[in-house]
Amino acid sequence: MQSLWMLFASFIFALMGVCVKLASDLYSTSEIVMYRGAIGVVVMLILIRLHGGTLKTSLPWHHFWRGTIGVSALWLWFFSFGKLPLATAMTLNYMAPIWIAAILFAVGWWRGRSRFEWSLAAAIALSFIGVTLLLRPSVHAEQWLGGIFALISGVVSAFAYLQVRHLGQLGEPEYRIVFYFALTGMIAGLLGTLFTYAVGGKSAVTWHAHSGTGIALLFGIGISATLAQIAMTRAYRLGNVLITANLQYTGIVFSSILGILIWGDVLHWSGWLGIGVILVSGIAAAFYNARAARSANAITKNPETDPITAEA
Repeated sequence: MQSLWMLFASFIFALMGVCVKLASDLYSTSEIVMYRGAIGVVVMLILIRLHGGTLKTSLPWHHFWRGTIGVSALWLWFFSFGKLPLATAMTLNYMAPIWIAAILFAVGWWRGRSRFEWSLAAAIALSFIGVTLLLRPSVHAEQWLGGIFALISGVVSAFAYLQVRHLGQLGEPEYRIVFYFALTGMIAGLLGTLFTYAVGGKSAVTWHAHSGTGIALLFGIGISATLAQIAMTRAYRLGNVLITANLQYTGIVFSSILGILIWGDVLHWSGWLGIGVILVSGIAAAFYNARAARSANAITKNPETDPITAEA
């Protein structure tokens, strides 16, 4: 079930990316971040009201930390779009699952835990190879700054995803995690827009006029982002973190297909090979996880088969 939640989130995030790409011609990055957060706040308030939830939390600093690093990753990624080819920016940002595996390995080593799921880590690395085949990124000498920002955005995103999982393990419901993240994004976008005005003065275009198309795109961004955040949060809370991280790569596949359908993009043969590699890696990781879960259940039901128990 966790795999389905992440697949759904990846597909909705891909739809959001289409809306962001179209809205970028009508609004600034700060405005998009602000409106995305504002719509998310309203949607979550309605859902909370309908389901009798509460915004009261005993973990305010955890939400503040999750919102800060999540929005920071978003800003860094958007900044890299203006400095790098789209394929390169996306590839470097999608290194987040690799950083998640590295962080988990480092934490396990530091705490003296010898067990590490190398098979799942290998699946993540294989998926990243598929991403590079699909997007064929390149960085020129004058694009080094954008490359650094995109790379950092991937690292920061990894910490954001792990923080989402940590909040879920502490008992925070998805709706509260998503609400406070949307609220942080709304405030950050507003501050960014005001900062643009303060630096550029009256000559800076701070607030862009709305149109029917623009409003529709903003609602598309806000609603899709909210739904995807809910699904992603549930996936990280309930499932194996490496499996969930690996399935994020399917977002690239969905985005490529949408690019073909909407903009008539043409994929090179290496692109189709990359899609195949990503899909095979995701299926193999899901199969490995299912088999491991069955083995764990068997050990639980039959303690005598556990080698540690037997030795004791």
